[in-house]
Amino acid sequence: MEKEKDSLILGGHRFNSRLIVGSGKYRDFKETRDATIASSAEIITVAVRRVNITDPNKESLLDYIGDLGLTLLPNTAGCYSLEDCLRTSRLAREAGAGDFVKVEIIGDQKTLYPDNELTVQAVEILSNEGFLCLPYITDDPITAKKCETAGAVAVMPLIAPIGSGLGLQNKYNLGFIIEQSQVPVIVDAGIGSPADAALCMELGADAVLTNSAIAGAKDPVRMAHAMKIAVEAGRESFLAGRIPKKSYGEASSPMQGLID
Repeated sequence: MEKEKDSLILGGHRFNSRLIVGSGKYRDFKETRDATIASSAEIITVAVRRVNITDPNKESLLDYIGDLGLTLLPNTAGCYSLEDCLRTSRLAREAGAGDFVKVEIIGDQKTLYPDNELTVQAVEILSNEGFLCLPYITDDPITAKKCETAGAVAVMPLIAPIGSGLGLQNKYNLGFIIEQSQVPVIVDAGIGSPADAALCMELGADAVLTNSAIAGAKDPVRMAHAMKIAVEAGRESFLAGRIPKKSYGEASSPMQGLID
């Protein structure tokens, strides 16, 4: 009997892959394409202010991935104000990138931590304009709930500073967000290896977004495939339910009924 599809639902749209990839930091657009194919991702993020998707007269990422059937997730990376975030989001939609937007407003240039307060405001405004908002936030359960109330179709907490590769730093905060959320929780920022991705998925995250861990690897295409496997394994482990942790050992074979 075929296993029922375990789909990710975002704003009414169904996706079979729970790995979302980025499009930055690759050596060229061809490598971006090859890694994206290897990842089996169905959603790719695009920094509107850094990657050309709006000027048809210049080389565009879409020239290389346009035939892959991907859903674009424009992000507002590089925005430090509410006004810039709103303008960038609207520009992406006018350019034909669709209604999805990863809302990203940086509050600190050194750590690249998001400005949670402005992010919540942006989500409310853009949601009212029909955007499907996925906000990049710190791993703060209060902010996650405010974003959900403001209309976000998912929340995207970091697990470590963006691009750091440090992996999950506070599993309790991530757990709190997962426990309370009525929308998908997508881990964003901090993933360093497939092991990090698998761990977050085992804890119950609905998806993982990663860019640097793939694009910065020695072999990005192979790493993209490894991330795919890790996300799938972590999800399967979460659904299967791990055994409880115990302080003492317990024999795999029961002691009862042993032959004397």
